[in-house]
Amino acid sequence: MEVKIGVQYAQRELVLESAQTQAEVEQAVTEAMAKDGVLTLTDEKGRKVIVPIAKVAYVEIAEKSERPFGFTTR
Repeated sequence: MEVKIGVQYAQRELVLESAQTQAEVEQAVTEAMAKDGVLTLTDEKGRKVIVPIAKVAYVEIAEKSERPFGFTTR
């Protein structure tokens, strides 16, 4: 699952590949918002990303997209 987190006053968004499902990521965001705490997600390599929920502008959750390489016809 690809997760993009927009952080207030930051030039770029945080992008991570997570092994969590879309429902799990959505639940983590919802719980963090309810508690006004921190959003904690884990990427595919086991690294944790912790963001104060008060600074989160948006969270985009999408299926991991495979990028084509080489010569392809469309």
